Amino acid sequence: MSDSNQINDPQGGNEPSLPMEVIPDTHEEYIGADSELTDDLPDDTEVIDLVHLKIEAMEDLKLYRFKKLVQLCLRQNLIESISEVDSLPVETIRDLDFYDNRIKHISKNINKFVNLENLDLSFNKIKHIKNLDNLVNLQNLYFVQNKISKIENLSTLKNLKNLELGGNEIREIEPDSFKGLENLQEIWLGKNSIPKLINLHHLKNLRVLSIQSNRLKKIEGLEGLENLEELYLSHNYLTKIEGLENNKKLTIIDITSNAITKVENMKHLVHLTDFWASFNKIDQSFESIGEELGKLPELDTVYLEGNPIQLKNETSYRRKLVMNLGPSLQKIDATYIRG
Repeated sequence: MSDSNQINDPQGGNEPSLPMEVIPDTHEEYIGADSELTDDLPDDTEVIDLVHLKIEAMEDLKLYRFKKLVQLCLRQNLIESISEVDSLPVETIRDLDFYDNRIKHISKNINKFVNLENLDLSFNKIKHIKNLDNLVNLQNLYFVQNKISKIENLSTLKNLKNLELGGNEIREIEPDSFKGLENLQEIWLGKNSIPKLINLHHLKNLRVLSIQSNRLKKIEGLEGLENLEELYLSHNYLTKIEGLENNKKLTIIDITSNAITKVENMKHLVHLTDFWASFNKIDQSFESIGEELGKLPELDTVYLEGNPIQLKNETSYRRKLVMNLGPSLQKIDATYIRG
C-alpha cells in the first residue's frame, strides 16, 4: 500500500514528498453576481456605467428600477440579447452604449426610444440594420466592426449627423442607401469592400467622407457634396486626382497609399490646409507641383514621402518643396519646416 505522503520515483523507489504550504491571496479579485452590480445604486440614478464586468444578461441588472435613467453604458461585456431594454424608461433615455459585446440582432424594443440621441453597437455580430426607424432624434449611430453587408432602413433618421460603418462587409452603395439622410454630416466607411463611389447625392450637408481601405479605382460621384470639408481615400486603388470640381470647401484630402502619379486638378481648392499623399507614384517636377498647390492661401501641411519625387531627391526634396509651395506652408511629412 502506498503512502499518500510519498510520490513515485521514476527510478522505481519511493521518497517522501515535500510539504506544500498554501499562501492565501490577500488581493483576490471578487466578481459578484450580475444581480449585485446595481444594488447600491439609488432609484433616481441617471447614468449607469458597467464596463468589462463579464455581464451575460441584462435581465439580472434590475434596470426597471431606474425611472430617470438617461445614459446606460454596458461596454465590453458578454451580452447576446438587448431585448431587456424594454424595461428602461422611454422618455428619459438619450444614450445607449453596447460597444464590444456578442449581440447578433437589434431588438425591436430599441425602436420605442424616440428620444434616443446616441446608439453604439460597434464590435458585435450584427448582420442587418433594422428596428431603428422610430429613432427620429438619433444623432450618432455606430456600427463599427460588425457583419453588415447592406446599408438599409435608415431613411427616417432625419436628424442623424454621424454614421459609422467601418469594418463591415459592405460591397456597394445602393441607390437608396442614404435616402433621407440629408442632415448627415459625417460618414465613416473604412475597411469594407466598396468598389465605386456612387449614390451619394442625398448627402447634401456631408462634411466628412471617410472611405479608406476599400476597392475604389476612381474619385467620382462627389458632385452633389458641395459642403464636403474632409475626404479620406487612403489605401485604395486610385490612379488620378479628379472629380473634385464642386468640392470647393475641402480642407483635408487624404490619398495616402494609392497609385496616383501626378498632383493635378486642385488649383480651385482655396480652403485646403492638408494634403496627404505619401506612398503613391508621384513623379513630376517640383515646379509643376508648385503650379498646382503654390497659390493655395491656406495650405499648411503636405505629405509626399515614399513617392519617387522624394526618393529620387532625398537631399533637396524639402528645400525644393519650400521654394515652390506658398508662404502658408508649415509642415512637410510630419516635420515643421522652421525651427
